[in-house]
Amino acid sequence: MPVSPSSVGPTQVPRLPAEFVWGASTAAYQIEGAADEDGKGASIWDTFVRRPGAVRDGHTGDVACDHYHRFDEDVALMRRLGLDAYRFSISWPRILPTGAGKVEPRGLDFYDRLVDALLAAGIEPTPTLFHWDLPQALEDEGGWMERDTAYRFAEYAAVVAERLGDRVKRWITLNEPFVHMSFGYGFGVHAPGRALLLDALPVAHHQLLAHGLATSALRAVVPDAQVLVANNCTPVRLRSDARSDGDTAAASAYDVLHNRLFNDPVMLGGYPDLSAYGMADASWGGLVRDGDLRTIGQPLDGLGVNYYNPTWVTAPADPAAGLPFDLAEPEEPYERTAFGWPVVPDGLTELLTGLKARYGDALPPVWITENGCSQPAGLRDQARIDYLAGHIAAVAEAGARGVDVRGYFTWSLLDNFEWAEGYHQRFGLVEVDFATGRRTPRASFEWYRALIASQRP
Repeated sequence: MPVSPSSVGPTQVPRLPAEFVWGASTAAYQIEGAADEDGKGASIWDTFVRRPGAVRDGHTGDVACDHYHRFDEDVALMRRLGLDAYRFSISWPRILPTGAGKVEPRGLDFYDRLVDALLAAGIEPTPTLFHWDLPQALEDEGGWMERDTAYRFAEYAAVVAERLGDRVKRWITLNEPFVHMSFGYGFGVHAPGRALLLDALPVAHHQLLAHGLATSALRAVVPDAQVLVANNCTPVRLRSDARSDGDTAAASAYDVLHNRLFNDPVMLGGYPDLSAYGMADASWGGLVRDGDLRTIGQPLDGLGVNYYNPTWVTAPADPAAGLPFDLAEPEEPYERTAFGWPVVPDGLTELLTGLKARYGDALPPVWITENGCSQPAGLRDQARIDYLAGHIAAVAEAGARGVDVRGYFTWSLLDNFEWAEGYHQRFGLVEVDFATGRRTPRASFEWYRALIASQRP
């Protein structure tokens, strides 16, 4: 049954510039399925989901939304939505099954067909080269703990650019390297499931080096390429009852780890002070080699910002535990998503204006590459509409304050495999019945469609 748009109409959202890009995002492992078809190699997620207890209820991405076989249907939904652009990720092991060496042409053929379908629908393809699905063969050799992985990534970037670069101009190298480092290598709750805590910090440098090497590789093949990196960023807040210098120091330390560790090198050409994490040596004990920071810090064409909520911190209750901060709950009674995350639209304005204040002219144009919320299953998702309206208004406010924001990609087009939560969290504008694959647009789909139409000249 069709669902009508919400009473929170398009005219209640401030206008953004006429050239503003409206999009939606997905990721390969979360929607494609076809986990072992057409020569695809295993990724770390193909392995991790089979670890007992790793994913809620033992769910896997083996089939997911079956986008690999149903992408034409999904592109038709995007066209109906009126998207200007679609951000998707390319599965590294679908292109290079062992992460390097022999190329699998059937993998390239799939993305070739997808790109052509998008362009035929008037939608600009915006691929992300790495959204957490590292080839398992590379993880077996040390994964992102090893410098060599960065070079293999650049080789993979060149292979994809050679095939798609005649039609694809906007590229994103990495998605959320902080989250992949911390959840995948630090705490082990995501693939590859290694609980190294602060010993995972080399993962940060090797991912950033991979970004820099891939940027060079993309531009060598596609001279007019626009290259971005998508960082998960968060405003860091203290509770109003925070009083001690330790609380302030904790906020600074968390900001360094979550935000500055991945933003400073690409915009300022150097790492922030990591002494709070026992890394007083600027070379990280020789890990950072001559020329690395020049490679990482070459000019970006845009910064992708993924935003979901602020982070509250306090001084650590047990400083001997290893981290210089404790995470805290906000005292304000915020609305919550189905994931339990606080809904704080003004945090996005705070984040964007804060990036402008910190980086000044070094900040390239900003793209909101992910923003959205999980809500209970069902088609009448008023809470999601309210969330989107509030956050898009926050983007407009940041623009009014001088931040050059070029586009907004909501997360996500489809319900999908939500990592360790399996299929229990629903982020999609489109509801997916995972037993049948049936797609049904939600009220938020119709609202976003009407908003995009209203924003056009």
